[in-house]
Amino acid sequence: MIARMSKYDLVLLAAQSDDFIERLRGLGLVDITAAGWEPSEEDRQLLLDIEGHAKAAEFVRAFREDADRFRPDAEPFATGEEAYAHYSAAQQQAAALNAEIGRLEKAADELRPWGEFSVERVRALAAQGIVLRYFFAPANNYDKAEAEWSARHTLSLINRTDATAYFVVVTAPGEEVAIDAQELKAPTMDIREAERRLAEAQEGLAALDAEFARVAVSEELLAQHAASLKERLQRVRVKATAQQAADGALVVMEGWAETETSKRVDALLDAYPDVVYIKSDPTPEDDTPVQLRNGWFARIFEMVGDMYARPKYGTVDLTPYFAPFYMLFFGICLNDAGYGLVLLAMGLWMLLKNPKPGMMRRAAWFATMCAGATVAFGLFSGSFFGMSLQEWFPSVPFFDFQGKFFSWALAIGVVQILFGMAINVFTITRSYGFKYALGPLGWLVILLAGSVAAGLPMLDPAWTIPGFTASSPAFYAALGAGAFLMLLLNTPGKFHNPLVNIGSGLWNLYNNLTGLLSDVLSYIRLFAIGLSGGVLALVFNSLAAGFVPEGAGWGVRLLIMIPILLVGHGINLFMSTISSFVHPMRLTFVEFYKNAGFEMASRSFDPIRKMNQTNE
Repeated sequence: MIARMSKYDLVLLAAQSDDFIERLRGLGLVDITAAGWEPSEEDRQLLLDIEGHAKAAEFVRAFREDADRFRPDAEPFATGEEAYAHYSAAQQQAAALNAEIGRLEKAADELRPWGEFSVERVRALAAQGIVLRYFFAPANNYDKAEAEWSARHTLSLINRTDATAYFVVVTAPGEEVAIDAQELKAPTMDIREAERRLAEAQEGLAALDAEFARVAVSEELLAQHAASLKERLQRVRVKATAQQAADGALVVMEGWAETETSKRVDALLDAYPDVVYIKSDPTPEDDTPVQLRNGWFARIFEMVGDMYARPKYGTVDLTPYFAPFYMLFFGICLNDAGYGLVLLAMGLWMLLKNPKPGMMRRAAWFATMCAGATVAFGLFSGSFFGMSLQEWFPSVPFFDFQGKFFSWALAIGVVQILFGMAINVFTITRSYGFKYALGPLGWLVILLAGSVAAGLPMLDPAWTIPGFTASSPAFYAALGAGAFLMLLLNTPGKFHNPLVNIGSGLWNLYNNLTGLLSDVLSYIRLFAIGLSGGVLALVFNSLAAGFVPEGAGWGVRLLIMIPILLVGHGINLFMSTISSFVHPMRLTFVEFYKNAGFEMASRSFDPIRKMNQTNE
């Protein structure tokens, strides 16, 4: 659900603004509106420093795990600022050395065929009018043309591989060399010099590990400095976007707090001297920040919804409603109990590795629950690592996924779309009044009646409802009622002009019919993705069995089949898991959100706070 918000209009003395912001930060409950902030050059540098600290934190975490490079007994820096300065300098040196190493490795590869020689001697010869020019050609071409080339020029073969011949041509300054070979630029060093410089660069790079180790043992100081920069950014944004009044003597701010915790905000404002505030409820015109307060189950799936946007304040949070569908869709797309068990083991491992509340623990629960749905649906359809459980348990009536699920995928799509339309009717009724929901309600009645009267018998003739079939009077009455609402009561405030209502209703009918058809057909992807993953699993099983010689014992069979099965099923599990993650998300954001009337918020609730505080 969307947490209720309270709006605060704040007026205070400009001289108090820094202290006041610090008090609010210590409270950690107030989001100050900072819309329209244009960062200055100094602010941009602050943003770059914050981003640099985030990269430094990632580097330090990876560096500490490298036992060959990290030295836990290194001397820490005195402050986080000093640690970051040394980190930045060391990273610049490392980048330059890595670039130099790359250049020298390429140069060494080019110089290696020419062996060891004296660059000074070559230059001395050039000063005496004897120029060495360097060529290479395919070995076959060189063998064929060597006699002809030698007749015209003085050449010497320096090195030869199976594919390439490397040779020099001795010429006078400015002499033209007409041979069918690729000329190289005269080297400025030999392989010995290149390898010496390469070794020096690699030693310099390794020496930087001592500096990085000092940064790593200063990780906590570095994190504290990063937090101070983020707090400074909060203060900069708030002060830059606050309105000035009374020739700059006063500052006007707009703040937001959750209604549930607003009494604590009131207490701070009442106690703070020379601050005037007005507390009110948000209006539809306000750019109200959004904070979600869901139960344990729905909170796990907030990370999915946040990939698109949070719902607009005053509407309905769809997270609790799409979460069960998402789990079901994931299980359908992956559609294999064996694959589900692998993901379930990974999810449980992630839960053990992340015992503290936070994003990683939510991700672990998300993986675990989707894996559980996969196991359940895989067992329902009788698939285990591509093998049919029907062969092992012939008496169990497993669901025939390949033969029956095409129509079931469409039916599931209709159910979710109708559910979304019902939520839309409820949202419109709550926000604007029931009369504004009559048009969508009429369309919902028609679709629901058609699905029950005609759709259920198509799935199973036994599901025909007596007295409510596609030819029954009750069905036509429902269609008539829905058409009346959709065609005549779809435009509130214009009931006096039925022609306007009918025209608007017919236009909506055309849009809804064409849009609904594409929406429902989109759910075929559930069948297609589940089927493709199952077919690939079966192919890898057949491929592994096909490599086993006839009459081979179990030991030989396992030695041959296990590597093929591990690689094949590993690839299939990776690709199928990505598809099972992405496509249910697409169905949620496009089909369900559209029919549920989703409206996105422009911003989320983000109170200014100490950076060691969380907003869980």
